[in-house]
Amino acid sequence: MVTAHILGAGTPTPTPERFGSSFALEIGNDQIMIDCGPAATHKLVKAGLWPTNIDYLFFTHHHFDHDIDYPCFLLCRWDQSTGKENVLKVFGPNLTEKITTGILDESNGLFAHDWIARVNHPLSQKVHTNRGGTLPRTPPQVKAKDIEPGPVFETSKWSVKSAPAKHVQPYLDSLAYRFDTPEGSVVFTGDTEPCDSVIELAKNADLMLCMCWDEQSNMNINGESEGQCGTTGAAEMAQKANVEKLALVHIGPNLSDLTVMNSARLEVENIFSGEIVFANELDKIEL
Repeated sequence: MVTAHILGAGTPTPTPERFGSSFALEIGNDQIMIDCGPAATHKLVKAGLWPTNIDYLFFTHHHFDHDIDYPCFLLCRWDQSTGKENVLKVFGPNLTEKITTGILDESNGLFAHDWIARVNHPLSQKVHTNRGGTLPRTPPQVKAKDIEPGPVFETSKWSVKSAPAKHVQPYLDSLAYRFDTPEGSVVFTGDTEPCDSVIELAKNADLMLCMCWDEQSNMNINGESEGQCGTTGAAEMAQKANVEKLALVHIGPNLSDLTVMNSARLEVENIFSGEIVFANELDKIEL
């Protein structure tokens, strides 16, 4: 079974319903995170998942609403471990390796003081052994890798490839991801304006999770169409890619209003013929 968990369905602007971007994907017994926005670790637990069971993390890009909880997730996953878990593998565009080192490096990492104290203080050692860990405690181990568009990673159960997404280049690189499994395919667009590379990546996917900042008319009037999708852009990409189901995420504050959302749904339905979901945080979507 393949299940997509919507952890963060919002934007940099917090609303009572949504804030930031983060997702979890269950493929059989494998658990994967895509982006790690505000409070992603807490939302992961609220979704019934657990940090030590996440073995893979993929970043679409490094805006704060997609990666601000990364230090928390790394330290929580390590702190809750017994030392028997798999080493976390992290993939993302340029800066992924630098940010990871900047968090954990023993000499210069901004959060190294935390894990150094927990490795060495008797109280932390006792808590660790009470959980089933052994001493001496191993520092956090993470394999982070900057990647380019193309094939990214493969297991016996699933494979993932990436394509360039058009967002805020040249300041930040952005990627979309496609996960292929025997049960179906899931695409995460990340933040992007409608572009051929993401459409091609999403061809015939069972599920596409696509950003949708606002009603397209508002975006056009406000000059906010460049680098991101609205209702029309998301619907057109999904229709051109012939995806089965479209989940709209990265929903902005105006579109969060139910009256606006109901109107926007009609706009999307006029373009996209498949199933449409305006995602709420902690939603689950199964293939």
